[in-house]
Amino acid sequence: MWQELLTAIGLLLVLEGILPFLRPDLWREGVRQIARMEDRALRIAGLVSMIAGVILIYLIR
Repeated sequence: MWQELLTAIGLLLVLEGILPFLRPDLWREGVRQIARMEDRALRIAGLVSMIAGVILIYLIR
């Protein structure tokens, strides 16, 4: 189980690093836009992301 968790975290880090590596300017602008979002919008985006993740995990199991 720990191996799967660490593999998933490693994959997340690789995916998170692709955009800043390839297009740091685009990534920086995206972070600026996210910083300007209201808390409610960020919470909704986070909730949608978590639900999508749970559904994806459910579908592959």
